[in-house]
Amino acid sequence: MSKKAADAAQEIQPKNSIRTLVAQKFPAGNAFIGAATHYDLFGTETIELLDREFGYVTPANDFKQTRIHPRPGEWNWKASDAWVEHARRHGQVLRLHAPISPQCSKWVKNDARMADELALMLDEYLTALCLKYNGVANIKWLDVVNETIDKKNGDWFGPKPGTDSWENPWPQMGYDENHELRPPIYIKKAFEIANRHATSMQLIINQHGALEPFVWEKMKALVAYLRESGLRVDGLGWQAHIDVGWEQIPGNLERLQELIRWCHRNELEFHITEFNVWLKGKKAGDRSAQAETFTAIGKVLLDGAATGTVGLNYWQIRGSETPHPDWDGCIFDEQLRPKPAYDRLTDLLQQY
Repeated sequence: MSKKAADAAQEIQPKNSIRTLVAQKFPAGNAFIGAATHYDLFGTETIELLDREFGYVTPANDFKQTRIHPRPGEWNWKASDAWVEHARRHGQVLRLHAPISPQCSKWVKNDARMADELALMLDEYLTALCLKYNGVANIKWLDVVNETIDKKNGDWFGPKPGTDSWENPWPQMGYDENHELRPPIYIKKAFEIANRHATSMQLIINQHGALEPFVWEKMKALVAYLRESGLRVDGLGWQAHIDVGWEQIPGNLERLQELIRWCHRNELEFHITEFNVWLKGKKAGDRSAQAETFTAIGKVLLDGAATGTVGLNYWQIRGSETPHPDWDGCIFDEQLRPKPAYDRLTDLLQQY
């Protein structure tokens, strides 16, 4: 995207929209705030709000293997191509959420798959995606791998029987038995493909959970392993689908701050690649408490822009567009009106 196009897109935004405030307060381009939504919502008020408020967009599931390469020999680029063109016209940068991950086609999850078949499917999908979109000016990041560590016990997250469970079939390709970490081979293979063919994109590895220390120490070791193998890793992403009050648990904000510092010391960007604050049980409907959680985490992240690049991506615009509509985990309500978390974010941005 040219500077002229970006400036023109910025001029039509409300003065206090999130995208306008981010551009004003972080002119060096070291902080990004965006949101994710779906191609299926094109033409709706959700997309109108997305374009008004966010200069950074993550097409939620539209670049995943399930959408682009659902079966052997079948390819579908309609949604992904539409997103690239839409973002170009609206002056937005994209993060391609296209990881080799549990979110894969049922063909891959079939229990009869062999290691060589899995390796071929991984190679075909990721190579095709990288070759198609490498060099597109407004595509800034590529999620290469995500959700590879089991947040319950720190083991490598792996396969389960059948095709209907949340599982990760890719470890069936084997493990690197020559390294003490014993990482699944598919992770290195995915980064080898991305290093070879996604030369214009920043390469991100994501992990979900509530920032469990044992998980993230393993993730740090995994990044070191990939770099020792001569592979480029540009950023670490946290998929933060958390409960309200997370910031009140002793040590949580401090761990987040230290993780951001670790990333920047090691020349990595840090991103909250997916961000929801769920309202459950006794906290259902407590949007004031939700705003506190969103804001406390947002402040730690934006303070981190002093030492390197940071990004924040809200996962969906309103609750009904998430997998958990009853948990009301977004910063807009069902009528697309700003919730207290939105107001607190714009107030926070004014401080920088």
